Amino acid sequence: MSLEALTWSWPGAVLGAVVGVGLLLVLRGIPAGRRPDLADRVGPYVSDKPRPSRLLQPTADLSVHRLLRPVLGRLGALVDHLLGGATSVRRRLERAGQPTDVEGFRAQQALWGVLAGLGGIVFATTRVLRSGTSIPVAVLLILLSVMAGVVARDQKLTRDARRREERILAEFPSVAEMLALAITAGEGAAAALERVTKLSRGELSGELGRCLADARAGASLPEALQGLADRTGIPSLARFVDGIVVAVERGTPLADVMRAQAQDARDAGKQLLLEEGGRREIAMMVPVVFLVLPVTILFAVFPGLSVLQLGGP
Repeated sequence: MSLEALTWSWPGAVLGAVVGVGLLLVLRGIPAGRRPDLADRVGPYVSDKPRPSRLLQPTADLSVHRLLRPVLGRLGALVDHLLGGATSVRRRLERAGQPTDVEGFRAQQALWGVLAGLGGIVFATTRVLRSGTSIPVAVLLILLSVMAGVVARDQKLTRDARRREERILAEFPSVAEMLALAITAGEGAAAALERVTKLSRGELSGELGRCLADARAGASLPEALQGLADRTGIPSLARFVDGIVVAVERGTPLADVMRAQAQDARDAGKQLLLEEGGRREIAMMVPVVFLVLPVTILFAVFPGLSVLQLGGP
């Protein structure tokens, strides 16, 4: 078959794929195929509020979502089996402030891999048709695209966790100052935390609100604060929490402890600024050394070379 015949067959292939997907969605939407599972049958009897009618839900939830959810679940389980590291993923999800749903994250990784694989299929097919690339090389490109999509989602989670930690560290000195002022004014630890959560907004304020919710649910305040330190994993915040926990458990004056912790938070913020300034200073040396300095040397040496060439035999 010639190259022109293959090129003209693409519209038919795309049309056939669209028709096939449409028929599959129609078959999936038939009432006989929408049999409720055990959770759907038992849910209305154990839920606190009445469940809305399925006819009022969006159409996408009845077709595309229900069609892709089992497939993505199986692909996510396969990714989890191949990669492992569920504990690390759960830890990073907590640090990023996202729900600790490892299965859902694996499904997202599978979706990213599928989308990247589709892009790899298009690229590999184009290379095969235009440049005559061999089939094994094309298959390798597709596999690398799938792997790149899976790894990209994992790297995005790591970046989200790091950026959230940076926001918490930026908010930490101000929140520590507010806590110290509230406790110095005569309020208790729980009342000071509640006042700070009402007056501030941000990631750290949300974590403090979660601590108060845990304390109201039955946990002690030291346990709730220790949960905050475990979720964030920031050393300076962990030291701050340890100081509060020790003061609450031993009955030492909390105001002095909070003032000392606030001073430590300010010092930690200054240290972070100095470290960031040092990194930026090193980054600024790159264009100076590799761009400005060579051009300066070139301008200094080029006139002498021109004179030597003119004065030669």
